[in-house]
Amino acid sequence: MKRYTIEVEVSGPTAMWTRPDTGDAPVSYLAPTFAATKGIFESICWLKSAIVVPTKVEICSVPVWHTYTTNYGGPLRSSSSVKGGNSFQLLATVLINVCYKFYAEVVSINDDVGESDESRKYREANINGAHAYQEMFRRRMAKGQWHAVPCLGWKEFVPDYVGPLRDATYRNEQLNAMIPSMLHETFSPSRYGTYGPVFRQSVEIREGVLMYAD
Repeated sequence: MKRYTIEVEVSGPTAMWTRPDTGDAPVSYLAPTFAATKGIFESICWLKSAIVVPTKVEICSVPVWHTYTTNYGGPLRSSSSVKGGNSFQLLATVLINVCYKFYAEVVSINDDVGESDESRKYREANINGAHAYQEMFRRRMAKGQWHAVPCLGWKEFVPDYVGPLRDATYRNEQLNAMIPSMLHETFSPSRYGTYGPVFRQSVEIREGVLMYAD
């Protein structure tokens, strides 16, 4: 079966790849999770006829953690804070001045569950959904277009660059680390999945590269 590959480079002043075990003062993982990487690709292009499967990420910056404080005014505050109109001060440890090169493969979906009219046309015309995704993704990259605004973990952390891989950036070959436990996915692999977090153990970053495949 032919492999349809895509890649994108993303950089920005701030990133947050939240470790679930750090509670109400969250700390970022050293590298983006599988689910976060998948979300970045799908923010650029999303089709019901294909699934993006991230394969690896190259870390092209030196990891620097930074204390970040913001006032949260959402529904997860205590009832007394909501009634009093008081914000919750959220303290987090984020990464700053980040740059990544993301790689993925695209897989076709051949069922008709929840498909759009456009996806149905692809299926009935025997058009390869993965190939169509690859072509659309590359067109959008060339034009600087996307399905939704990409973010570096949290929505407020928008990139300063999203585009083709640049020759001037290189993976940090001096970066080697072991992450004891890392969130892989939050929902089941199905397009209409249910909540079911999956963690990978002893995740290795070798010479600036984290492989997502088991």
